[in-house]
Amino acid sequence: MTDEQINAAIETVLRPNENWIISRDYCNDLNAMHEAEKLLTYKQFEDYLMELLGVIHEPILASARQRAEAFLRTLDKWKSEN
Repeated sequence: MTDEQINAAIETVLRPNENWIISRDYCNDLNAMHEAEKLLTYKQFEDYLMELLGVIHEPILASARQRAEAFLRTLDKWKSEN
């Protein structure tokens, strides 16, 4: 997925009923991803950490892009580029 597709998918998850929004750049903004992470349930957060561990040895060092992808994978919203 492109950064634009990722940002749109996360916005759709976080604000499904809003017609217009000021879009955030989840792929490049750790603060935006932190806000998104807060909405995960405890179980989802565990799954999210496992997704991050598959990409980076220390999840705390994950980039905003890596976190955004893991977030969407956790929620089964990731679309492969096949």
